[in-house]
Amino acid sequence: MPPFVLTVLKVLFLALLYFFVYRALHAAVVGLRGGPARGPSPSPRGSAGARKAGAKAPRTLAIIDERGSKVKSMSLDGTLQIGRADACQIKLPDTYVSSFHARIYRHDSGWYVEDLGSTNGTYLNQKRVTSPAELRAGDRVKIGKTTLELRR
Repeated sequence: MPPFVLTVLKVLFLALLYFFVYRALHAAVVGLRGGPARGPSPSPRGSAGARKAGAKAPRTLAIIDERGSKVKSMSLDGTLQIGRADACQIKLPDTYVSSFHARIYRHDSGWYVEDLGSTNGTYLNQKRVTSPAELRAGDRVKIGKTTLELRR
């Protein structure tokens, strides 16, 4: 091969290598921080479309595995981090779940779900969550293979 072609291939290889290292470091930093730092800024209607006017706020959360079996039930009483990391209040041993995947938090008089920049997304009633979305009793939040059902 001519020396010029080898030089171009070396430069392309180095660029690809630097890009890979950058992405790996970026993913590590985001994972250690717990996702992008965003304050509570819920939209009034959420991203799940129009809400029922008389719907009640949820009080408990049922964790349902991929087979439809209820794994655990817990009351909503504070911010809940959801992911694979040990620091999460709801730890899901699922390869489709990011270390810090999503969070459920109280704002004003309602509960909201927010995706924390996860790779595979968070779904509220089969619609992808792109901004904080208000939760109501009966809603189903899908994270990886796990479903979180909000109950009264």
